[in-house]
Amino acid sequence: MSDTLYLSLWYPNLRLEALPDKLTAVLGAFAAHGGEEKVYAATVWPVNWSEAPVFQRVYGRMGAAPGASPGADPRLAVEEALELLHDDYAYEFQVGWNLWEWEEGGGILLPVGRNAGPSTRPSAAAGDLAQDDIRLLKAQDDRAERGSAGEDAGATAGGECGATGLVAGVPQEADVLGRWARGPRLARVTGYGPLFDEGAYEQDGHIRIDFGSDTPFLEEDADLDQVGARHVEENVRQLVELAGGVEKASGATARLLWSELGESLAQRLAERLGMRN
Repeated sequence: MSDTLYLSLWYPNLRLEALPDKLTAVLGAFAAHGGEEKVYAATVWPVNWSEAPVFQRVYGRMGAAPGASPGADPRLAVEEALELLHDDYAYEFQVGWNLWEWEEGGGILLPVGRNAGPSTRPSAAAGDLAQDDIRLLKAQDDRAERGSAGEDAGATAGGECGATGLVAGVPQEADVLGRWARGPRLARVTGYGPLFDEGAYEQDGHIRIDFGSDTPFLEEDADLDQVGARHVEENVRQLVELAGGVEKASGATARLLWSELGESLAQRLAERLGMRN
């Protein structure tokens, strides 16, 4: 069962006037960790999430002039959205973040019984993934100073046809293979005014990153063969590095990687790989 993954960041004695610089630093860190340089959209929410936005602009990825990078520069997007600077507003920005994902039925047809190739063999990398990345994720959990807080569109690029599994329900003479493809998904970066939604920042962070579904870090519906384990490993490492990168770039003093259902990503990854401790 997929879960929604978040990263919350807190800053000591943060004044509202300092929020634009923090947001700009967080958004700017994405480009160094597999993300896009520009912001796709900005939305300003008043009072709480049930209210209609008072500002919304979609900068877009497509239609940019030849040679120009689409979207808006993070500082420009932040300045434009935070012209409406109020302590009971929340400021949300969407940015592209590239990850490997498994696409069912996105590959080729093979006759039944034909060897699908080396990628269908058990992975020798799975052990390394468990030893290295589970440890890094557990370190994220250990560093959380606010453990209770966890209770609470783009074109595909760099596609790789890895024959990593067979899909049932196709004609007997052939099976459809999925494939691994790397492309952008939207991450949402939200900065909270201190009075928005009755002080939601205390639990969600002064800045919260919404990564969406945790599927790319587990891929529970795909076979983790040699190709699959390598791509999941890349996604997990990128997540860990981004978490450290945004903390350092923005000067956060506390961070927490958490899920909507309150489950530990490190624990779920260990279970996915059949590992313990």
